[in-house]
Amino acid sequence: MDIVRTRSAADAGRRRPGARRAVLLALATALLASSVIWSPLPPPVAAGDDTQAADAALPADAPWIWPVEGARTVTEPFRAPAHRYGPGHRGMDIIATGALRSPAAGVVAFRGSVVDRGVLTIDHGDGYVITLEPVLSDLGPGDVIEAGQVVAVASAGGHAVSGTVHVGVRLDDEYVNPRPLFGDVPRAILYPCCDSG
Repeated sequence: MDIVRTRSAADAGRRRPGARRAVLLALATALLASSVIWSPLPPPVAAGDDTQAADAALPADAPWIWPVEGARTVTEPFRAPAHRYGPGHRGMDIIATGALRSPAAGVVAFRGSVVDRGVLTIDHGDGYVITLEPVLSDLGPGDVIEAGQVVAVASAGGHAVSGTVHVGVRLDDEYVNPRPLFGDVPRAILYPCCDSG
């Protein structure tokens, strides 16, 4: 006669003593591995930081002037959203504590407050529109400006950390990375991936 043991309903939810620890260890390992695989690499930097002289080493065809005099420091780079309304950073934040220059000739399209910050928008033509925030400006819509003209001073408010200004650029109503427009493309850093030995 064969005896068949069945588990009671109370025993059905119980596991072996080491099984729970094994499951937790497997989950922790999977989470750690996915965070290593999916975490973004730090932005590439040259010479130990992301600072360059204001207009030094710009290619002759770089169309725009950096908005501030002195060092170029990007504190928060552009991060394109996966879709139109997705999360991302639609511009770059730069160190700016004083006067801001127009990167190119254009016409002021908007100056005013948006939520808790002053905003200045300049239409540069050919579909390019730049927004600087938080700023204070005496200019108004329709004012014609020249490349390099002081158009505003850095202010406070919005998401930008104190002492920084957000520079957003749209091309034909789509946000684009502003850095290439300033001739300021970070160099790629290639990491070894395989052992060739």
